[in-house]
Amino acid sequence: MLTVRPKVTELTFQVYGRPLHPELFQIYKSRRIERGGYVVRVDITSSGHVVTWSYQGTTLTEVATAAHNPLPKRRRLMAQRLCGERSERLECRGGIVYQMAFQLEPADPKIFWMFQHHLNQGGERRGLVHTFDASGRMALGAMSYVNLETRDRSVLVQAFHTFPDDCAIVKSQSRFQLPAR
Repeated sequence: MLTVRPKVTELTFQVYGRPLHPELFQIYKSRRIERGGYVVRVDITSSGHVVTWSYQGTTLTEVATAAHNPLPKRRRLMAQRLCGERSERLECRGGIVYQMAFQLEPADPKIFWMFQHHLNQGGERRGLVHTFDASGRMALGAMSYVNLETRDRSVLVQAFHTFPDDCAIVKSQSRFQLPAR
């Protein structure tokens, strides 16, 4: 199965106040962690990632995906084209706080390949990594790297997605935080 990534200009960043069906995505790598009463699942998908975080009946789902991916509109809390820089903060019921920031960074080809090489060298030891097939234009395929830092009251998700055909890197950082005690 060919696993080539879409163009970086086709991406969106969305957040839902509900879980999404895994069948909506082509998932390559997954990790699930339970800690401090919450459960977080991270999936690397064909066009980005899906993070599903749940705590006491509240579920938040963050999706970085292609805009043409048919996702539901019901209980969508945020939808942004993935371009430039953006940060948001959502306060949810029960005092749960979700914060995110993303950045689409065009890179000089030399810097891009150094970054991609760095991800390839040490990524597996520190997080979840998937390397995609080359598109034909470039010798190396795109990469996705997702790192989770869990605490009893919060989880920090850092994701990096590379797009060799565009010499671009998508960086995102999200924090899911339980209410103060």
